[in-house]
Amino acid sequence: MNILPLVAIWAVLAVAVLVIAGIRMMSASHEDDSIHLREGDASVIHQQAAYAGKIQWLDRVGKALTVATVAFGLVLAALYFYQVWMESTKIPS
Repeated sequence: MNILPLVAIWAVLAVAVLVIAGIRMMSASHEDDSIHLREGDASVIHQQAAYAGKIQWLDRVGKALTVATVAFGLVLAALYFYQVWMESTKIPS
């Protein structure tokens, strides 16, 4: 069995995790960390809430994608080691 296509899928997942992490890092760097409580700051409060929602969504997607990438990588590693083990137990002809 050729596992190269599976490795390519895993690599795409890993790159997607890195892209999500980069987007999250760039988004968080523009976040306003100040607490706005005055009524004159109502538009800023709504903007902060929207930003927080975006970052929370990126966190959820990033965590799920990371778990999927690690799980797929572990299955891929197990498949590879099983394949190597089966090849090593063959009786030479």
